[in-house]
Amino acid sequence: MLSGEFKHNLDPKNRIFIPAKHREELGETFVVSKSIRERCLRVYSMAEWDAYIEPIKKLDGKDKDRIIRALSRNAAQVSADSQGRIVLTPDLILHAELEKNAVIVGCGGYAEIWSDVNYAAMVEEEDLVGMKDLLESYGL
Repeated sequence: MLSGEFKHNLDPKNRIFIPAKHREELGETFVVSKSIRERCLRVYSMAEWDAYIEPIKKLDGKDKDRIIRALSRNAAQVSADSQGRIVLTPDLILHAELEKNAVIVGCGGYAEIWSDVNYAAMVEEEDLVGMKDLLESYGL
């Protein structure tokens, strides 16, 4: 299970360090994609990526094609170098609005990469909404 919050910098060569705990879970090669809901990136092991895509493959016609294309066209299969860094593409960096400071957050079956500014705003918004109230609205 991917968990924890880690702060790392994007270097001038668009590389970012992936925490060792996460690399162990993600495996040698993994997928980085744009989040379709937020201005961050999602990081999946190959098995989790396949599980994420599988229900979409069961859709009919154009919707299936459009969704898979949207998810896959900017996704990158990556492997960490000997220092634990991966290279992010310009499109991924632009989507997540990464400049220098980033936050990597474990979210169970996947991780997220946020700009520090967007992450702080999201955390503040979640704190304002109140996790207790949100969970109770779902009967949890």
